[in-house]
Amino acid sequence: MTQQTLADAAGIHVSQIRRYETNAAQPSVDALVKLARGLATTTDALLFDDAERGPQDGLRLPFEAAETLDPEEQRLVRELLDALLLKHQVRRWEAAKG
Repeated sequence: MTQQTLADAAGIHVSQIRRYETNAAQPSVDALVKLARGLATTTDALLFDDAERGPQDGLRLPFEAAETLDPEEQRLVRELLDALLLKHQVRRWEAAKG
């Protein structure tokens, strides 16, 4: 994809695309959204390396398997995970409080 093609797809001036590619400028959040839409991808894909975001290896397979559950079972998995994370946050808060 040329810089001009990307600029047209994202609705950003081509000179700004050049600045991003040469690290002369950093895109704003609005520009990142436009770029993601123009590239038909997510802002996460633009911001993070593949291994930088997402569950670690020990959690990757269970999360992938959970995607095969029916919607109600997925809701239960999310609720259980939310409860565990909340419990963890409360313990951290209590420990910090002393």
